[in-house]
Amino acid sequence: MDKETRKQILAELRTRHAARKRTDDDVKAARDRLTRGSEIKPEFEYELMAMFARNELSAAVTIWALAAIFSLASMFWAPWAEGCMWLLLVIGSKVVLLQLCRRFEREARPDGDLGVWRRRFLLAELFNGVVWAGFALVGMDSQSPLEQSAVFSSHVFIFASRIVLLAVRMTFTSSMMSLLYVGTIPMTVAVATRLILLHEPFYYALATMAVGVHVYFIFLAKGLQQTTLQMLEFRAQKDILIAELDEEKLVSDEARKRAEAGSKAKSRFLATMSHELRTPLNAIMGFSEVMKDELFGEHATPLYRDYSRDIYESGRHLLQLINEILDLSRIEAGRYELVEERAHLGDIAEDCKRLLALRASGKGLQVTLDIAADLPQVWIDVRAMRQICLNLLSNAIKFTPKGGNVTITVAQTPDGGQRMAVRDTGPGIPEDEIPKVLQAFGQGSLAHETAEGGTGLGLPIVKSLAELHDGVFELQSELRKGTEVSVTLPAKRVLATVAPLQPLGAERHRQAVPPPSSRQPRLRIPPKPTSPTRPPRVA
Repeated sequence: MDKETRKQILAELRTRHAARKRTDDDVKAARDRLTRGSEIKPEFEYELMAMFARNELSAAVTIWALAAIFSLASMFWAPWAEGCMWLLLVIGSKVVLLQLCRRFEREARPDGDLGVWRRRFLLAELFNGVVWAGFALVGMDSQSPLEQSAVFSSHVFIFASRIVLLAVRMTFTSSMMSLLYVGTIPMTVAVATRLILLHEPFYYALATMAVGVHVYFIFLAKGLQQTTLQMLEFRAQKDILIAELDEEKLVSDEARKRAEAGSKAKSRFLATMSHELRTPLNAIMGFSEVMKDELFGEHATPLYRDYSRDIYESGRHLLQLINEILDLSRIEAGRYELVEERAHLGDIAEDCKRLLALRASGKGLQVTLDIAADLPQVWIDVRAMRQICLNLLSNAIKFTPKGGNVTITVAQTPDGGQRMAVRDTGPGIPEDEIPKVLQAFGQGSLAHETAEGGTGLGLPIVKSLAELHDGVFELQSELRKGTEVSVTLPAKRVLATVAPLQPLGAERHRQAVPPPSSRQPRLRIPPKPTSPTRPPRVA
């Protein structure tokens, strides 16, 4: 199974798992909803109750001040005793509700029995709503002339105070709609009843408006509750996402530690095995080469010479395999350092052809060089580029049948880079097997049938070395028409040709000799004759 197929299967499995998980979550949510009898999740219900308790505790003084203002205003149309009695009842009901909110904050837990607290809040809020509804009854049985003259103002004030209270209670209890119902419906019924009992069209309109405003505020409260639920749901999703990220981070850290430990173990293993394998391998190749070449005399049995040759070839193959594994490991670990210098790609191609000429002639292959003229030098790692060319050329010779052709092309690209390509007339590679042959130890199906044995590391090493040079690796193949593999170096690695400088001597001569027009005649003063050295005079 190749890598792409494995990825598709894993993606399909993840999709099925996600769909199954969504279905299970939907079934669980429906079961919980039927059990609770509401759409609110238990964890959200606790948050809504906690929000209501915090709102009540934070606005306790404000509600008491509002009740005091209503009580003072009622003295304009009602006896002061009724207003004071109503104020005391409001304070008492509010104290009961606040004590219940404080107990909730101290004792309630998200995984506790929230039904008990819900019933307690309903009873406390119902008592509070009935007490506030009593404000509509203050001064209702008063018949004094002064109060009759202020009856219009009193009813308008009661209507306005009821709207203010409805807005306040909607803000506090919108998280729990049942508390809004039991806390505001008694006052709306009381105000509407008082207005209807006046038997006047204007007050009928006010009563109808009171009911309509109440319905409007209920819709607003439902919208606020939905917004609050969405906020809680988004926060829960954020918490879940953060938890999943933390979990994935722990898993990735653990995987990274395991990968680092595995990489270190791999490096130690490769270093140890490289030393442990190369030491006896050098002895095997050395002694087998001595026996193969019969340096100390001919073998009594010629078959021993053939055996020695087989031992030497097997040792060389094993040494090549070890070197390729080590090179690929260093490249994957990022420890392959390029030793860059100036070189000609054409010279490297000629050297590689000369090294593999004997092997190509043994198979009856014709190797052709096609090197463009006047190619500038490139800035490369010569050893790495020679390994690239050797791997490509050895693969082409290995997979090309007897009597075929192999062509090495070195040319300049349109963008200013340089391209080295090796083309053969071998059996080619099927298109679906190209990703496989580019993997480490990967080989195509036709390779096992038509070519010699190999390790499957040649092309991966070539691709990695080309990428280290910022180059592009390309493989084009067609069944029964051959394969072409190329490595293209970018233009930044091509050294620009500098025009030859003028010789220094000629430049000095040109500066010393002025042009003919600027020359002036000069007097030639003959040198003084040199006299012999006289001895010093003695005083």
